Amino acid sequence: MADRRARVLVALVLTMGLAAMDTTIVATALPSVVADLGGQHLFAWVFSTYLLAQTVTIPLYGKLADLYGRKPVLIAGVATFLAASAACAAAPSMLALIVFRGIQGLGAGSIQATVATVAGDLYSIAERGRVQGWLSSVWGISALVGPAAGGLFSQYVSWRWIFLINLPLGGFALWMLVRHLTERIERKKHRIDYAGAALVLGATAALIVGLLSGGSRWPWLSAPSLAVFGVAAVLVGVAVVVERHAAEPVMPGWLWTRRTLVGAT
Repeated sequence: MADRRARVLVALVLTMGLAAMDTTIVATALPSVVADLGGQHLFAWVFSTYLLAQTVTIPLYGKLADLYGRKPVLIAGVATFLAASAACAAAPSMLALIVFRGIQGLGAGSIQATVATVAGDLYSIAERGRVQGWLSSVWGISALVGPAAGGLFSQYVSWRWIFLINLPLGGFALWMLVRHLTERIERKKHRIDYAGAALVLGATAALIVGLLSGGSRWPWLSAPSLAVFGVAAVLVGVAVVVERHAAEPVMPGWLWTRRTLVGAT
């Protein structure tokens, strides 16, 4: 039992570390990527698309894990992350890289949503604090290591290796999860709030477009800028109304009554 838990924890640490490292690893690869693919004006989207897809899908993956179990959702997420990593490494253009980074972010969202929960299922209440601390440390350290790793790969090998390195490490983690992670699924009836998820995604995307384009593609107070922020505001308003009436909202109202959560956000 202890050996099985240790093997699963190693796989969780690897997947969490790879997902975290890929949030920052492309930062120092900018000169090499632009020299190869062009599209410097689009490079900010290589970061933002990944983070957007990752962040917005986390609540949705949580619901899917309740419906179908943690293991299939986590394995599907890791497989998606690895397939998108391979596609990023083979990207022929900056636009293609942005699209593949978005798909990679979908896989990372599943990893972030389920890793901590799986670890909580494996360990007793007395042990969870220590394990959760390890996972949090892995996320922070990996995000810090990312720029250094990206610079080394870009300078001494190729920027494409910042994505290719995910394949052997992530593949090993995926094999460990398939072989050693077991769970007993208690089927519960849940409703997935697709409308709420879509509205949150649209509002966040519009906000990011406005923030990235304001002052560069157009002036902050220009018509396009105001229109984009206006769309974001409208979508937020509609999302609030929809979430108030949803049976199981993506963003429950009680979240905004907890000072700790609001402050962290």
